[in-house]
Amino acid sequence: MKHISILIPHGHSSVVNIEGSHQIMNEVNNIRSKMGKPALFKVQLVGIAKEASQRNGLFIISPDVMIEDVKKTDLILIPAVHGDPKKVMQDNAAFVPWILEQYNNGAEVATMCIASFFLAGTGLLDGKQCATHWSAANTFRALFPGVNLVDDKIMTEDDGIYTSGGAYSFTNLLVYIIEKYAGRDVAIMIAKSFMIDIDRISQSPFIIFQGQKAHDDEQIRKAQEYIEQNFDDKITVDQLASMLALGRRNMERRFKKATSNTVVEYIQRVKIEAAKKNLENSRKNINEVMYEVGYSDTKAFRTIFKRITGLSPVEYRTKYNKETVMMA
Repeated sequence: MKHISILIPHGHSSVVNIEGSHQIMNEVNNIRSKMGKPALFKVQLVGIAKEASQRNGLFIISPDVMIEDVKKTDLILIPAVHGDPKKVMQDNAAFVPWILEQYNNGAEVATMCIASFFLAGTGLLDGKQCATHWSAANTFRALFPGVNLVDDKIMTEDDGIYTSGGAYSFTNLLVYIIEKYAGRDVAIMIAKSFMIDIDRISQSPFIIFQGQKAHDDEQIRKAQEYIEQNFDDKITVDQLASMLALGRRNMERRFKKATSNTVVEYIQRVKIEAAKKNLENSRKNINEVMYEVGYSDTKAFRTIFKRITGLSPVEYRTKYNKETVMMA
């Protein structure tokens, strides 16, 4: 039997992550029982205090055991904890030696959404792939440059460490882990029972690109604003460099450092974000939308759109256009 530790952190934790994980992992045992098989998981809530207050006292979570009571575990699930990452780390520092010890003794570790910040603070993610909520990607990169963040992914697996992307994508991660531990047949039953899209791997369709302006480079910010105000025009790197009275290479270097995107990538993402809004809210056909955001090459537009969103323009419209959804 595998021991699963669901951590109960101090601070504003995701109760959904905690209860959802507890319910789904225990359901594996119920499914196996119906198959005439023994229970696979022993699931426990593991804490560093006898009670953890959540949502200003709206919920009180009482762990089953304290970390000192768990000498050996097989999988540690870390729920999202909201707030300043440094304070989250300080408030939950008592977990760190135990997590490191368990990992070094063979346990696997999985984070949910922004719990990746906490795990990165332990050093366990250094040099590894990692996912987090797409809206926190730039903050994460700034704090943990040694981690290979792949912000378009719903989940990652690297050397016994799993991470999941935004919000409810933790359910996709749990199904993935269940398939590894219990087999595809049980994973499919779990996916059907909880109506989880078993093979979804990308959070790209859900990303809302808002520009990365949390930096101090005023000239680069001006370039960003110019792109966002003139995305329907043909904008070149040389044009922007000339406008800012900067050398091209210097501007490209500073732009990448400030925004985590090249100039061309930023222009593409601004155009595609405008196209997404058009596809969500209008009856315009794909070519009309394409021309309005400054593309004239249909193949190029479709290729870039799919690379950024994970869907073709037609698929995106079908999924998110209000009228299309209501008619489905």
